[in-house]
Amino acid sequence: MRESQTAVLERGVVLEGEIATEPFEAAWATEARWFVQFLEPDTGRVQAKTQISADGLTWVDHESEPAVGEMRGVITTSVRDFGHWLRLVITPEEVTSAPLTRVYLVLKE
Repeated sequence: MRESQTAVLERGVVLEGEIATEPFEAAWATEARWFVQFLEPDTGRVQAKTQISADGLTWVDHESEPAVGEMRGVITTSVRDFGHWLRLVITPEEVTSAPLTRVYLVLKE
């Protein structure tokens, strides 16, 4: 049976500018999927990109394509071949009301 885990890394963070989630150790997993939920929608667009790290301190962008979408509902992106540590960097293109945002990380073996 495959193992899985869901972690809520951000709960109601205000998206006023670029944010990075807390680092999450995921060496056991073979695939991951991010979910970014906008609890209060905004009219702007956002980019969410995965970053990876060998030690949880020094970060580099993963080669996967970032998720780009409207700041309403949920956007998602997946990543494989990521090594040990993960985090998500969310960058709004323009923000008018700084929406509340929730970020989930779903991992599978």
